[in-house]
Amino acid sequence: MPFPVLSTLVLALAATSAAPRPSSMLVGNVLVPGTSIELPEDPGVRMHTNHRIMLEPAKGLGPGGGMTPAQIQAFYGMPDKGGHDVIAIVDAYDYPTALNDFNVFSAQFGLAQEPGASATASSNQVFQVVYAGGARPAGNGAWNQEAAVDIEWAHAMAPGAKIVLVESRSESDADLFAAVDVAAAIAGVKQVSMSWAGSEFAGEAAYESHFDRSGPVFFGCTGDTGGVATYPACSQYIVAVGGTSVTTGSTGAWVSETAWSDGGGGSSSQLPRPAWQDYVSAIGSKRAIPDISAAADPETCGVAVYDSTAYQGKSGWMVVGGTSVSTPCMAGMVNVSGAAAASTTQFLTSLYENRLKNPYPFRDITTGSNGFAAGPGWDFATGLGTPRDGGTLSFLQNAGTATGMDVLNLVGNYGGTGDPILAVTGDSAVGPNDLDFLMMQLGW
Repeated sequence: MPFPVLSTLVLALAATSAAPRPSSMLVGNVLVPGTSIELPEDPGVRMHTNHRIMLEPAKGLGPGGGMTPAQIQAFYGMPDKGGHDVIAIVDAYDYPTALNDFNVFSAQFGLAQEPGASATASSNQVFQVVYAGGARPAGNGAWNQEAAVDIEWAHAMAPGAKIVLVESRSESDADLFAAVDVAAAIAGVKQVSMSWAGSEFAGEAAYESHFDRSGPVFFGCTGDTGGVATYPACSQYIVAVGGTSVTTGSTGAWVSETAWSDGGGGSSSQLPRPAWQDYVSAIGSKRAIPDISAAADPETCGVAVYDSTAYQGKSGWMVVGGTSVSTPCMAGMVNVSGAAAASTTQFLTSLYENRLKNPYPFRDITTGSNGFAAGPGWDFATGLGTPRDGGTLSFLQNAGTATGMDVLNLVGNYGGTGDPILAVTGDSAVGPNDLDFLMMQLGW
C-alpha cells in the first residue's frame, strides 16, 4: 500500500529545524522504524535505513509468514548453493548479536554457519564484523534490524560467499562513506551492498570518488518513497536496486510480479546520464534509476529475518520488506551467478547491453506503478525488470571477448541472416542492435 503518511509527516516536521526523530510509525499492518523516516535536515548530512516490518498476517512459508530463501531463489531461478569470495555489507552502528543472529537464521534454513566464537576474527570463513573506525561503535536497535536483513539475505542468496559486515561509527554521510572505503579494500570483496539512502542534495557529486574504482561492484537501494530518486543510488558507479510486489499461490510459488508502489525511482536532479544509459529512450539527460529490481513489498513478499536485539518491542523472528531486502538479495544473486566484473561501470555497461538480446533476458515488469507506470522494457518503476534466471546475471562470465574484427564482421553482414554468431543479440538477423551491443562492449 502507498505510504502518503510518510511524506505528510516530513512536511509537518519541516517547520521545525531540529525536529525530534520519530521512534517509529505504524501504517496499517506495517511498522516503519524511525531510522527509515527522513527528516528535512537529513539530506547531505545523514542517511536513513529502508526497511519496514510487516505485522500479521504475512504470506511466506518461513517463521512468522516471512518468505524463505528457497522461495526467493525460486522466484528468480537462482541456485540454492554456490557463491564465492566476499560480499561486504555497510551499515551504521554496532550490531552486538550479529554473529548469533546470523547463525540462528542459517540454522533455520540449512545454510552454512560461522563456527568461530568471535565475530571480528579475521580468520572467520563464513561471517565477520569489521569496525570501520577502528573501534566498536555505539549500538542502535533500528540499524541492527537493517544489518540483520542485509547480512542474512546476502548469505541466503550466495551461501558460499563470506559475508563481512562493515560497521560505521554513525549514520552520517561522512562515516558511512568512510566505511564504504573500508569495505572496498577488503581482500577478495566482489560486491558491496548498501541498504541506506537519502534525498539528493547539492554537492553529492563530490562523493562519487568513493565508488569510482576498480574492484567490487556496488549495489545501492533506491529507497522506499515511490517515484523519488535518492543518493547514493543515483551514482553512476552504483547498481540501483528497486522493488517489486510478488503475488504467490497456495504453495508459496511465484504467480505474478508488479512494480511496488513505494519503490524509489526517477531521474537524478544532480548527476548526468552515464554513457551506458544512452540507448534507453525513456531516459533524459540525467542519471535514471532503478537499474534492476527484486521482491521488496512487505505486504506481499516480506522475508523472514532474525534479530535478537530488541527494538521498540520487536525481537526474534520478524517479517521485513523494503528495498533494504531487494538490495542485498541482488548482491547475493550476482555473486552466485558467477558474473565477473572489474568495476561497477563494466557491470552496468554489460547489464544494459544485455537488454538488446532477443528474447528479452529479464523478467519485464509491465504493470504497477511507483508514481511512474511500469511498461515494456526499461522504466522508472523497476528499471530493466527482475532476474529471470541465473543466466540473466551471468552474462559477464565471457565479457571482454569482443574485438574490432567482430564489429567489421557485423558490418560486412549487416542486413543478412546467416551466421548466428554474428547476430549477438539472439535473433537471426544482423542489425543495428548487434552493432550497438559490440560497440558498447568495446567502449566505442
